[in-house]
Amino acid sequence: MAIKGIQHCALVVNDLEKSCWFYETVVGLEPVPRPHTFTFTGAWFRGGISELHLISANDTTAPVGIGDPGAGKVTGLATHLAFEVTDLAEVQARLAHHGVEIVGGPVARGDGFVQIWLLDPDGYMVEFFQWSQADQQNAAERGPIRN
Repeated sequence: MAIKGIQHCALVVNDLEKSCWFYETVVGLEPVPRPHTFTFTGAWFRGGISELHLISANDTTAPVGIGDPGAGKVTGLATHLAFEVTDLAEVQARLAHHGVEIVGGPVARGDGFVQIWLLDPDGYMVEFFQWSQADQQNAAERGPIRN
């Protein structure tokens, strides 16, 4: 079996409108249409080649969020989504503009990139990271990023 990549991740959310605002306005993902045959409430977003699918908690029995990540929210040692960005300072400014608290970082991981973490409206942890330009050139030689 050859896996080509992760195509999407789905999150169950309490307030679809608030989560849509967060992922479109704060995170900067692009809304994309869902199949017309879907009878449940949700929304889809795309960033690069990956998608994030939101599912309204009203239409499923699955729980919302992951619970309190505890001290892991400061270090990223908890279940999370990660977005690679080209300008982490720009992301930090955008988060500040929208009143979104950074709960961990910025921290240099020690192998060429810097990370920050925050929580979305339902408590899902979101990471943003930026490679240094030199490390971007060497990333293919190192292989996949390991957390």
